[in-house]
Amino acid sequence: MPQYMLALYDDPSGWKQLSPEQMQKAVEKYTAWSKKPYVIQGKRLATDLGRVLRTTNGKPRATDGPYSETKEVMGGIYLIEAKDYDEAVERTLDHPHLEHGTIELRQLYT
Repeated sequence: MPQYMLALYDDPSGWKQLSPEQMQKAVEKYTAWSKKPYVIQGKRLATDLGRVLRTTNGKPRATDGPYSETKEVMGGIYLIEAKDYDEAVERTLDHPHLEHGTIELRQLYT
């Protein structure tokens, strides 16, 4: 069955505004969603900025980043199985991240 990546984007400052109780409820929602039978894996990204690798004039280099002009950043990913994009969208519509941010859905090349 085809696999799809859900890239989760949001403004991380919004999470800082949640009370401990609200944060616990959010974690419980994400945990419950990750246990659905079509979910292969889900991972939250670490809070550091990571590195960006580029080749300039034939020389690879790594820089801190990514830095973005927008406030929305990628915070994690999920991998799910679905027969096509329509089913992948349908399976994603109840993801708790949609309460806070954006989900980019992409089919993986196999």
